[in-house]
Amino acid sequence: MTASDIMRDAAECAIRYGQDLDTRSVAASQEAIANLKLLDGPLPEAGMADADVLALLDTHGSPATTASTGRRYFGFVTGGVLPAASAANWLSSAWDQNAFSFVSSPAATVIEAIALRWLVDILHLPKECGGAFVTGATMANFCGLAAARHRLLEDAGWDVEAKGLFGAPEITVIVGEEAHTMLFKALGLLGFGRDRVVRVPVDDQGCMRPDAVPSIDGPTILCLQAGNVNTGGIDPAAEICGPAKAAGAWIHVDGAFGMWAAAAPQRAHLMAGYHQCDSWATDGHKWLNVSYDSGIGFVRDEAALKASMAATAAYLPPSEHRDPFSYTPESSRRARGVEVWAALKSLGRDGVAELVERNCRQAQRFAEGLSEAGQDILNQVTLNQVMVSFGDDDKTRRVIAAVQDEGTCWCGGTQWRGRTAMRISVSSWATTDDDVERSLDAILRVAQRTAATRVQLDADKLR
Repeated sequence: MTASDIMRDAAECAIRYGQDLDTRSVAASQEAIANLKLLDGPLPEAGMADADVLALLDTHGSPATTASTGRRYFGFVTGGVLPAASAANWLSSAWDQNAFSFVSSPAATVIEAIALRWLVDILHLPKECGGAFVTGATMANFCGLAAARHRLLEDAGWDVEAKGLFGAPEITVIVGEEAHTMLFKALGLLGFGRDRVVRVPVDDQGCMRPDAVPSIDGPTILCLQAGNVNTGGIDPAAEICGPAKAAGAWIHVDGAFGMWAAAAPQRAHLMAGYHQCDSWATDGHKWLNVSYDSGIGFVRDEAALKASMAATAAYLPPSEHRDPFSYTPESSRRARGVEVWAALKSLGRDGVAELVERNCRQAQRFAEGLSEAGQDILNQVTLNQVMVSFGDDDKTRRVIAAVQDEGTCWCGGTQWRGRTAMRISVSSWATTDDDVERSLDAILRVAQRTAATRVQLDADKLR
């Protein structure tokens, strides 16, 4: 079998997988999960034929996946993958480019630069921004915060890349009480510590309260959140940024999914004031619907980003081109920018806006339908996130598990203000209004059945 033959077989497997998404359970069956053991065993002494390797992987791997790229997956703010982005992923995998520099891949670096410029445009960020294509929002946050650390300490007369943090001037880090856990991971990796931050009280949607932001004195990083992972709430930058900027703070934004509100005219008001910030982190594999993994960091002060990521070696001569390794923690890296370019090219400005607005409207429909059925909606649905309680915590947990087992759709669980809730995240380009209605019917049917089962169990206990 030739390389072309195995690639054609792989394409057929991938096409068949996509065609089956609408008829299979969103969650993998227990039988499919159990069959993964058939991929295990000792490392063989002799290799297996390529076609047999692929067949084994497709037979036992494909059924054991979660259908997260399908139309009725509403977990973890996960988008599907657009056809153009998926095709671009296949092609760029065939290219097998090391996208670390122009010399190693002119195509990958030029396409990445174009995609970055388009992103800055559609998200209404300052035109002078530098950027980094990385694995996800965790590393995008890392890049923005590393640039902040460099600039604040350089302004204080300290070379942190050369001297480290031992003896460095102290930087105060201010976050909201509802900051995402991965922001703390990035802070820990950079030596700021996860626990030594100043936490600002938040409102009932988990958004930072402007009146509670402390006075800023000395080198300070203020971290805003665009898109609370539970409520979808966006910190009010318009009220916070002015005083913070006047005090000399670097303002960083964790906007893994919420930043995409800026791309939809009817939601852009939620991002008012965010253009004043200094660095931003978002994901492509969430609302832009490119394949995993795809995160993007933006920094207004491009020189600070480059200085924080600088690397030199005899085999890395100065270049007149934009070399991606100068902007990211990695050197060797896949060509993530190709899929982002393809997604933006296929959707256009209007398509991105329609995608964001449609998902927000669909989230509102979920909230309306559940509320009309007597369930308790726990958040203001202004973006694509819905939290619902089905009564007490035990019942809600059982409904979540039963919905996942029933298979029509997949929704996860969370904790909010001491209550267990189902979290519905509508983020996929493929989700139709019919999918929402079908999923809503399934959730309510399962909830009703779960309640009836509980009544019967309670009755049996009284006998």
